Amino acid sequence: MIMRRRPLLRAAAVGGGAYIAGKRTAERRAEQQQAWDDQDARISDLEAQQQASAQAPQAAQPAAAPAAAASMSDQLKQLADMHNQGILTDDEFAAAKAKLLGT
Repeated sequence: MIMRRRPLLRAAAVGGGAYIAGKRTAERRAEQQQAWDDQDARISDLEAQQQASAQAPQAAQPAAAPAAAASMSDQLKQLADMHNQGILTDDEFAAAKAKLLGT
């Protein structure tokens, strides 16, 4: 009977080791899949932000149309204020002023 127990113990040890190895492999795969899913979510968020920022200037353009009804001096003051605040560079200010004055 002693001889029978050793093969059974050996089979139990091998089977238990295989079970633990399989379980660890499955855990690693699940962790890797979770990391990939997180990365995909971050990429999707960045793409959505880029699309939103690309569409924001387009949405601001129709808002500029009512500003055309304002007087030329008001528009020049707005441009000067934006230039003084650093929103417009010197070149952008000069181009906007020339466009407004029609030169």
